[in-house]
Amino acid sequence: MSVSNTTNFANPSTFILQGIPGLETAHGWISIPFCIMYIIALVGNFTILFIVKIEPSLHEPMYYFLCMLAVTDLVLCTSTLPKTLSIFWFNSKEIDFGSCLIQMFFIGSFLAMESGIIVAMALDRYVAICHPLRHSSILTNSVVARIGLAMVLRSCIVSLPYPLLARQWPYCHTNVISHSFCEMMAVVKLSCTDTSLSNYYGLIVTLLVAVMDVFSVTVSYTQICVTLSLYIPVLFTVFTHRFGLHVPLYFHILIANLYLILPPMLNPIIYGVRTKQIRDRLLRHMTQTK
Repeated sequence: MSVSNTTNFANPSTFILQGIPGLETAHGWISIPFCIMYIIALVGNFTILFIVKIEPSLHEPMYYFLCMLAVTDLVLCTSTLPKTLSIFWFNSKEIDFGSCLIQMFFIGSFLAMESGIIVAMALDRYVAICHPLRHSSILTNSVVARIGLAMVLRSCIVSLPYPLLARQWPYCHTNVISHSFCEMMAVVKLSCTDTSLSNYYGLIVTLLVAVMDVFSVTVSYTQICVTLSLYIPVLFTVFTHRFGLHVPLYFHILIANLYLILPPMLNPIIYGVRTKQIRDRLLRHMTQTK
């Protein structure tokens, strides 16, 4: 495997992902909790989708939003964790340039989508508590579908400029990414052109999305554990990259990986297992299959 350090190219055919620089000897050990969390995320979210699908009584707005969240979580963690684990286990560090841009888009769009769906779930709880008699007439299936579509469109619109800008940059220094996945700012640092537009755009979009969504959730209700596990690591990463905080690179990359796996792992527990209707249906189904 060759690593380019001082070549000149407009777009490299591949990037090299380093994993977690400084902790290479511990990659095997780090992979264990990452793999466990990924398995929990897969099992938990697929369970949510299965239970809601087979139970007609759960075909309500709250559970539709929960299914949207489960799908978002599955895509979010699957877009990065398999490649990260392949780096840890098999030293498979190469990633195609186009695949890197696609991964970058998926990370940005599905993070924004998850945030938006949490806001939609908070809206559902607000209507259920404050307007219980009108809940079914306010949040109809068509309204739920439109809210879901709006979340998808918002996420795609704000995330699409990232790979489009990255595709235009010349990379004349190196194709080695000091990260375990194609994180936007890790790729930005490889460019030898002015990336101020990308830096400002990313900062503004992150703050606007985070501030608006946190405010909306706070107005309706607070699920502190999931909210903090999503927003705080994201904001930490954004500010560390842009303001040069003296944070060890390995710590920064670990935090970046956690905000992609912790919410997908915790959401089925927070929103699924703690929901009596889903818990009862799951226990009943498990009892019937024995």
